[in-house]
Amino acid sequence: MNLFIALLVLIPLSGFLLSLLIPKKNENAISGVSFGSVGIHFLVSAGFVGVWLFSGMETFNLKEFVIYSTDGYEFFIDLYFDRITAVYLLVGSLLTFLITVYSRYYMHREEGYKRFFNTLLFFYLGYNITIFSGNFETLFLGWEILGVSSFLLIAFYRDRYLPVKNAMKVFSVYRIGDIGLILTMWLSHHLWHENITFLQLNNEVSVSHHLHEHAWIGLFASLLILLAAVAKSAQFPFSFWLPRAMEGPTPSSAIFYSSLSVHIGAFILLRTFPFWEHQPVVRVIVIAIGLVTAVLASFSARVQSSVKAQVAYSSVSQIGIIFIEIACGLEVLALIHFAGNAFLRSYQLLVSPSVVTYLIREQFYNFKPREEIRLSGFRQKMANTLYLMSLKEWGLDSLVFYYLWAPVKRAGNMLGFINQKVALIIFVPLFTTGCVLLIFQDEIPADLRHTLPVVFAFTGLILSLKSFVKRHDVRFSWLLIFQNHLWIALAITFNAEFDYLDMVLYLSGVIFSGIVGFFVLRWLGRRETNMDLNRFQGHSYEYKKPALLFLLSCLGMAGFPITPAFVGEDLIFSHIEVNQVLLLLFVALSFVINGLALIRLYARIFMGPHIKTDHPIAGRST
Repeated sequence: MNLFIALLVLIPLSGFLLSLLIPKKNENAISGVSFGSVGIHFLVSAGFVGVWLFSGMETFNLKEFVIYSTDGYEFFIDLYFDRITAVYLLVGSLLTFLITVYSRYYMHREEGYKRFFNTLLFFYLGYNITIFSGNFETLFLGWEILGVSSFLLIAFYRDRYLPVKNAMKVFSVYRIGDIGLILTMWLSHHLWHENITFLQLNNEVSVSHHLHEHAWIGLFASLLILLAAVAKSAQFPFSFWLPRAMEGPTPSSAIFYSSLSVHIGAFILLRTFPFWEHQPVVRVIVIAIGLVTAVLASFSARVQSSVKAQVAYSSVSQIGIIFIEIACGLEVLALIHFAGNAFLRSYQLLVSPSVVTYLIREQFYNFKPREEIRLSGFRQKMANTLYLMSLKEWGLDSLVFYYLWAPVKRAGNMLGFINQKVALIIFVPLFTTGCVLLIFQDEIPADLRHTLPVVFAFTGLILSLKSFVKRHDVRFSWLLIFQNHLWIALAITFNAEFDYLDMVLYLSGVIFSGIVGFFVLRWLGRRETNMDLNRFQGHSYEYKKPALLFLLSCLGMAGFPITPAFVGEDLIFSHIEVNQVLLLLFVALSFVINGLALIRLYARIFMGPHIKTDHPIAGRST
């Protein structure tokens, strides 16, 4: 049985790698590989679940392999299978198979045909890693793949303004979920002093013992898990991103934002339920968020003029109810609800083009004016108020921007004095001084030695903020992000007994990606005079291979799973103590802002309407 569990993860990986090798003009081969790999995966999944059901529904935990290990730290891939995984596996494999068949014809002769199926298989790989994850590290691996594939599919029509703009907006919300999961991993290391598995979370005695001794850590970790789930499943106050994610092709909207990806937040709550079920405060908060989301999303769904937006808000509303069911301990009901909602929303989206065509025809031939309903003065005012608030999506987009991203931009704009000259005169000597102090740290007073890591991390955060708002010098913005990683590495090395091999692991991927990305920008700068980030450049139209290379460099700098920096990020947080709140805050903010700044660089330079007027310019939206 263990072999089949590993096989269910390897089949999507093999299909994805094989699809990369097929020429983009060979549509039959591209769709055939996708259809074949997803179809085989569905048959193996159905057979495996059938055997599992008749053999007693045993829970499996498979420690596959250790990626990195030191004294007191181990980063390993762990696969886990129980009834939650079984339901998500069957629903995901069947829906992906049906949508792959649908996409073979729907995407015919589309310019990005190969790119669509590559990204779809990449998403399916991330989905399977996520649902089979046996610990937070493996979960985060699949989580990151889902986030990047979401960004690429929303911005599939990359020559248009709104798909790219909305992809950036969705990615910014995903980064909030990322930091929730990263900090959860950090707290779990300090709570259990090891890489905790979900099998261990089901040990009620062990969980109760640890929570009794560290109640506030348990509460904080539970709230961080909830933050990740809320951001991923578009719950209040992040409900606004799901309709904007519908800018991608209809098949990707059906599989991502109505059925599978949007339910991953509920999956995390189900998987970690034994950890927070005995914390009444957390359960009340989950119920409150689910209830508010269900009510507000139901109102918003009724006033949308777009079919996709209607389906999106309807799905969000049902997921809010699923959250309530999970908090009430109704696991079986939540799984049934998930399956029903996923199939219904996928069906609604796939038939939506036909429904819209039918309704347009009905308007021409059978239109009847709606009877006017007169209400009393107060009731009419309330109805109008609800209508306008629902139409404006309750102002959640503006609310999140005002309280989350506007302060970050204001802080970055206050750093206008930082330029290349200042960086050379101030920050380079400071970093050199920090390295010298690191060598002679035993001779430094204890109070100063405890303060310096916070100072170094704050300096890195300043550079990250400056990069986030930098608009004109693209290469300087890239170098600021690179320097941020160096400052973070210096802060953590100074903070704890840190093996230099650990730091080499973290920086190796960052340095390689930083050099490659810098040379891509330099190469592009010699060919294009205008590299202003105040608008989209759309250079992927002419430079497809450099665009791909730069995207991989951005992912490497952001600590994506393809690079050693992914392991390094988790390693860095494990060396931050529970009482070092400022250090934790500065490092966490740096990683969030770095990811946003990197994706913004890629999107502004290589995506959107082309800056040159001699190239065709697409409409704003799909």
